[in-house]
Amino acid sequence: MARDPRASRLDDDPFAKIDDNQPTNKGTPQHVRVVIQPGQPNPFEPFLKGFFDVGGPRVVKHEGSFFHFSERELKDLVMATFAFSFAISIVFHGGIFGMLELPMGLLVISLISSMLFALAALGPAFILHELAHKYVARHFGCWAEFRADPRGLKIGILIALAIGFVFMAPGAVMVAGKVGRKENGIISVAGPITNIALFFIGMVGGGLLLSVFHHNVLAELIVFWMWGNAILGAFNMLPFGPLDGAKVKTWSEPIFWLFMAITMALVVSVFNGYAFTIVAAIAGLPTL
Repeated sequence: MARDPRASRLDDDPFAKIDDNQPTNKGTPQHVRVVIQPGQPNPFEPFLKGFFDVGGPRVVKHEGSFFHFSERELKDLVMATFAFSFAISIVFHGGIFGMLELPMGLLVISLISSMLFALAALGPAFILHELAHKYVARHFGCWAEFRADPRGLKIGILIALAIGFVFMAPGAVMVAGKVGRKENGIISVAGPITNIALFFIGMVGGGLLLSVFHHNVLAELIVFWMWGNAILGAFNMLPFGPLDGAKVKTWSEPIFWLFMAITMALVVSVFNGYAFTIVAAIAGLPTL
């Protein structure tokens, strides 16, 4: 977010004080405090609160590789990805009522196999979306790391168990640094752009794979891959709360409407089956 220049009359810009090459007086590395914009109470609380819970008052400003992942970030990415995949697996079984119809041994095997399927089909849509935010933010010189929302993950799993539907806030990439509306908008739109690219990779690459390997599991994986990227991209382009669309819209209305239209078109294409017709045509099959 951009700092109001009038604020300098009251206090100095905390990021302007950071000297990347100088240690503190005690010989320890400099730190960057994560800055969260204050505002009015959010009507979506407590569901979205975890998006802003990065755990602890300070984070160490990393000075190493551009592709660095902290231990905390890796743990949070793994936790969020597996929780999301587990929730999808529960939905595949129709929630708690569908799961109760299976013997325990068969249920465990089925949950594990469907979770692995969800990891392969939908995991990349989530992980690469978040990493796109991270690396574009790093490109602009910001500190950026993914933080899981344990409460959002638990609520999402409970919703999946109760009604057999996934509605989950796995977490978000936390960004701290001196960026304006344009940079913040570019960081935000990077996620949906990644999902758009993955959608077409699934369409073309999946069709080519199916032309060689005619297998029902591969066809189902391609279908869910395209569904996941279409819905994740469109959902994040909604101009509400902490979603990407709100920050893109603040930066540029034309770009917001462009990517909103593209992502919604992808959702329509999977709902009406046009996208899968194209995949089948590439694969040389009558239908998918």
